[in-house]
Amino acid sequence: MTTVHRVRRRLARTDTPARLAALGRHEFEGYASLFSVADGAGDVVAPGAFARSLRTRPAAEVRMLYQHSAREPIGVWEIIREDSRGLYVKGRLNDGVVRAQEVAALIAQGALNGLSIGFRTLRARRDGAARLLLDVELWEISVVTFPLLAGSKVTGIGSKSDLRNRLRTAAKRIASSE
Repeated sequence: MTTVHRVRRRLARTDTPARLAALGRHEFEGYASLFSVADGAGDVVAPGAFARSLRTRPAAEVRMLYQHSAREPIGVWEIIREDSRGLYVKGRLNDGVVRAQEVAALIAQGALNGLSIGFRTLRARRDGAARLLLDVELWEISVVTFPLLAGSKVTGIGSKSDLRNRLRTAAKRIASSE
C-alpha cells in the first residue's frame, strides 16, 4: 500500500518595487518626449536637448496644461528629467480644478494618456528629412488626446481606489502563510 504525504513547498520571497506605492492619489508619470524618435512633424529630439532648459527652469515652473491651452492649467510638475529614453515627467493634478478632476478620471480609465511638449527651438540642424533638435527651451507639458509623438504618454498613475491597500493585504497573507 502506498502512502501519500503532502509536502508543503517553501515559497520564495522576491522583493520588487511596486509602481503604485511610488505614486500618490493624484500623481502620474510618463514620457513627454522620446530621444531619437521622429514625431509627426519630422522633429527628432537629441539626447541632452533639454539639459540647459532644465538647469534654468525648475519642474514647478514648467506649466502643466490641458491640450496646450494656457487657459487650462491642471496641476504641477514635480520631476522633469532626461534619462536614457527621453524626457521623464512626474506630476500632480490639482483636485480643486474641475478640468483636472476630469483629466484624472480619463487617465484612470485609459481614455486619455498622451503627453506633449511646448517649447522654443534654440538650436537645431537638418538630418535628412528630419529636423534634429539639439537645444530647446521647455515651456510647458500638456496632457493631450493626440500627441504628435506617438510614444509620449502616461506610463503610471496613482491609485484612486484602495488597490494599493489590497495589494499590501495580499502580500501580508502570502508572507504569513510561509
